[in-house]
Amino acid sequence: MRASLLQMLKVSAVVAFAVSSMSNLLWAQQTTPSTAGKTRTEKDLLGEKQVPADAYYGVQTQRALENFQLSGVAINHYPGFVEAWALVKLAAAQANYDVGAMKKERLDAIEKACNAVLAGKYHDQFQVDWYQGGAGTSTNMNANEVLANIGLELSGHKKGEYQFLEPHDDLNMSQSTNDSYPTAIKVAFILRNGKLIEELQKLSASFRAKGNAYIEIVKMGRTELQDAVPMTVGQEFYAYASSLDNEIQLLRDSEKALYTENMGATAIGTGINVPKGYDQKFAEHLSKLLNKPIVPAPDMLAATWDQQGFVIYSSALKSLAIKLSKISSDLILLTSGPRAGLFEINLPALQPGSSIMPGKVNPVVPEVMNLVAFRVMGNDFVVTLAAHSGQLQLNAYEPVEGLAVIESQSLLFNTSILFRTKCVDGITLNEKQLEHYMETTVGIVTALNPVLGYDKATELAQEAYSSGKGIIEIIREKHILTDAQIKELLDPAKLTNLDKSKYKPN
Repeated sequence: MRASLLQMLKVSAVVAFAVSSMSNLLWAQQTTPSTAGKTRTEKDLLGEKQVPADAYYGVQTQRALENFQLSGVAINHYPGFVEAWALVKLAAAQANYDVGAMKKERLDAIEKACNAVLAGKYHDQFQVDWYQGGAGTSTNMNANEVLANIGLELSGHKKGEYQFLEPHDDLNMSQSTNDSYPTAIKVAFILRNGKLIEELQKLSASFRAKGNAYIEIVKMGRTELQDAVPMTVGQEFYAYASSLDNEIQLLRDSEKALYTENMGATAIGTGINVPKGYDQKFAEHLSKLLNKPIVPAPDMLAATWDQQGFVIYSSALKSLAIKLSKISSDLILLTSGPRAGLFEINLPALQPGSSIMPGKVNPVVPEVMNLVAFRVMGNDFVVTLAAHSGQLQLNAYEPVEGLAVIESQSLLFNTSILFRTKCVDGITLNEKQLEHYMETTVGIVTALNPVLGYDKATELAQEAYSSGKGIIEIIREKHILTDAQIKELLDPAKLTNLDKSKYKPN
């Protein structure tokens, strides 16, 4: 019996190994790029290699495609990053021409290639995985090779005829991955930041519109999920808008940390192989392309390893995520029920909420906003880990920082549109429920502190809770205040301290 059991275990282990091996083989077949069909021969320091004849990338990209098939997310998944590379290489070529390092015909070819990419063409050729060793060298060479071959074709040459336009000597002139890669990441952040801010402004305006619509409708405010004092629904929604405005300003301020770049630093910051004046000319050209005040770093050695700009901007995205998550969680609470929760507001019903509970509709949009917020918070921690883990004169972990932040920008942008159009814009009130809470709350007793004192007001609150009566009912029974005094002191609308002059239509 024991021998038979051992034999069965051995057979199971062999089968499991075979299945695992087959799975790995199938995975390799699915992810390893194929060079079947027509190819051209290119070479680098490791020797010759076959590259698909129709590919605009070259030998170093081909090696990266074979080495780093990890996430399935190529750099072209985020078009803004591809556009950023075109802008950086364009500004670099223009700067090299200005200082006399590049010939006019080569500048012309590079300008044609970069402008084509900026027009949305050839993005499919930027194929390397975001996850890669080498501090971004594979991405830099992917950009160099693709732009070189585009420039060759647009200038009447064939792909691979690098004697007319060379990925290293021309596209990478006066550069290193160590300055072009972080600069391209910063440019990508800047490009996306403006779009994110525009969408957040629309979201803020949506909350403000709800505030205008409900500015005089009274409700109970709550602290620690307990009744507090009256406010208006409009004040609540205006507060959401104001808090988002603060996040928008933070994004604007944090973007300034991205304006300082290290182009001209080359390998470690000493500027080896860089013509005099190149760094300043590059900044001037990139400033014109972005319409932003781009400046060279005052200390290129520090700038080549320092991750402050990434950390600051990522932190601003985290702050925004925290704010959106808080607002979303509030909406989930306010719509809870409908019979056993707060049920103060209604969110648009987008889909059935349960496969087993009939009639259930869930707050799916605030929930997905929370999911995104959690991811952004996690991405910020990734940036933190990567930023402090670099060694000596370079940080090799910039690729994961770039992916983390660009993913956060993209998620926040897309989800903010969803949040606005399919949630906030469609919010309605349950006014009877709000009125019921105002009629039964004990919270308005706080307004009696200046008249009766805290201890007496506390006694009234305790009696109301124990008896189930309302505060006003008890006050009348005990003849503590006249009806005129009750109207003056305990009018919920007056207790909100609403100043309409502060709240303006959009």
